[in-house]
Amino acid sequence: MTQKGITITETIETDRIDVACDGGNGPLGHPRVWLHIRPETRDIVCPYCSRQYVLKQGVEATAATTQH
Repeated sequence: MTQKGITITETIETDRIDVACDGGNGPLGHPRVWLHIRPETRDIVCPYCSRQYVLKQGVEATAATTQH
């Protein structure tokens, strides 16, 4: 699957609009980055590892769904 020329490596469903991504795989991952899912798109792609985070069906994209 591609999005705007990016090859998506994995799609992860979440119920949070702010998600942390470290690439997984422990020390073989990447620096932890915080990503913000915009209400208009309901998804975000990590710029390091191309994981796509998608809001689960039925979850509203509001400030109440943040992790931190």
